[in-house]
Amino acid sequence: MQFSGLIIPLGFLAIFYFLIIKPQKVKEKKIKTMRENLKAGDEIVTIGGIFGRVTKVKDDILTIEVGADKTKLTMAKWSVGNLVNENDEDKAE
Repeated sequence: MQFSGLIIPLGFLAIFYFLIIKPQKVKEKKIKTMRENLKAGDEIVTIGGIFGRVTKVKDDILTIEVGADKTKLTMAKWSVGNLVNENDEDKAE
Protein backbone atom coordinates (compact mmCIF):
# COMPACT_ATOMS: atom_id res chain seq x y z
CA MET A 1 0.00 0.00 0.00
CA GLN A 2 1.29 3.43 -0.90
CA PHE A 3 -0.60 5.36 1.76
CA SER A 4 0.44 3.35 4.81
CA GLY A 5 3.38 5.72 5.39
CA LEU A 6 0.98 8.67 5.64
CA ILE A 7 -1.17 7.27 8.43
CA ILE A 8 1.13 8.29 11.30
CA PRO A 9 1.81 11.87 10.07
CA LEU A 10 -1.91 12.39 9.41
CA GLY A 11 -2.66 11.07 12.89
CA PHE A 12 -0.23 13.58 14.40
CA LEU A 13 -1.83 16.38 12.40
CA ALA A 14 -5.28 15.40 13.64
CA ILE A 15 -4.09 15.27 17.27
CA PHE A 16 -2.32 18.63 16.84
CA TYR A 17 -5.51 20.17 15.42
CA PHE A 18 -7.85 18.93 18.16
CA LEU A 19 -5.47 19.63 21.07
CA ILE A 20 -4.05 23.01 20.02
CA ILE A 21 -5.69 24.76 17.07
CA LYS A 22 -9.38 24.13 17.74
CA PRO A 23 -9.31 25.17 21.46
CA GLN A 24 -7.41 28.36 20.53
CA LYS A 25 -10.03 29.28 17.91
CA VAL A 26 -12.84 28.68 20.42
CA LYS A 27 -11.08 30.92 22.97
CA GLU A 28 -10.54 33.69 20.38
CA LYS A 29 -14.21 33.57 19.37
CA LYS A 30 -15.30 33.84 23.03
CA ILE A 31 -13.05 36.87 23.61
CA LYS A 32 -14.27 38.54 20.40
CA THR A 33 -17.90 38.05 21.45
CA MET A 34 -17.16 39.47 24.92
CA ARG A 35 -15.53 42.58 23.40
CA GLU A 36 -18.43 43.11 20.97
CA ASN A 37 -20.99 42.91 23.82
CA LEU A 38 -19.34 45.49 26.12
CA LYS A 39 -21.72 48.13 27.43
CA ALA A 40 -21.60 51.06 29.83
CA GLY A 41 -21.38 49.88 33.44
CA ASP A 42 -19.35 46.73 32.74
CA GLU A 43 -16.25 46.26 34.88
CA ILE A 44 -13.21 45.20 32.88
CA VAL A 45 -9.52 44.41 33.15
CA THR A 46 -7.30 45.56 30.28
CA ILE A 47 -4.50 43.43 28.86
CA GLY A 48 -2.16 45.81 30.71
CA GLY A 49 -3.80 44.99 34.06
CA ILE A 50 -5.84 48.19 34.54
CA PHE A 51 -9.18 47.68 36.30
CA GLY A 52 -11.99 50.04 35.34
CA ARG A 53 -15.66 50.58 34.62
CA VAL A 54 -16.86 51.23 31.05
CA THR A 55 -18.59 54.59 30.70
CA LYS A 56 -18.94 54.93 26.93
CA VAL A 57 -18.67 52.58 23.94
CA LYS A 58 -18.29 53.78 20.33
CA ASP A 59 -17.38 51.43 17.47
CA ASP A 60 -13.83 50.22 18.30
CA ILE A 61 -13.18 52.75 21.08
CA LEU A 62 -14.34 52.79 24.68
CA THR A 63 -13.91 55.08 27.67
CA ILE A 64 -13.35 53.70 31.16
CA GLU A 65 -13.19 55.20 34.65
CA VAL A 66 -10.32 54.12 36.87
CA GLY A 67 -9.32 54.89 40.45
CA ALA A 68 -11.01 56.74 43.29
CA ASP A 69 -10.86 60.08 41.47
CA LYS A 70 -12.64 58.49 38.45
CA THR A 71 -9.97 59.30 35.89
CA LYS A 72 -11.26 58.66 32.36
CA LEU A 73 -9.16 56.70 29.88
CA THR A 74 -9.98 56.24 26.19
CA MET A 75 -8.75 53.00 24.65
CA ALA A 76 -9.30 50.50 21.86
CA LYS A 77 -11.72 47.61 22.41
CA TRP A 78 -9.02 45.07 21.56
CA SER A 79 -7.16 46.15 24.72
CA VAL A 80 -9.87 44.65 26.95
CA GLY A 81 -8.51 41.45 28.42
CA ASN A 82 -11.35 40.27 30.62
CA LEU A 83 -14.78 41.13 31.89
CA VAL A 84 -14.99 41.18 35.69
CA ASN A 85 -18.23 39.63 36.93
CA GLU A 86 -19.39 39.42 40.52
CA ASN A 87 -20.23 35.76 39.84
CA ASP A 88 -16.60 35.04 38.86
CA GLU A 89 -15.36 36.59 42.12
CA ASP A 90 -17.74 34.43 44.16
CA LYS A 91 -16.49 31.26 42.42
CA ALA A 92 -12.87 32.17 43.17
CA GLU A 93 -13.47 32.29 46.93
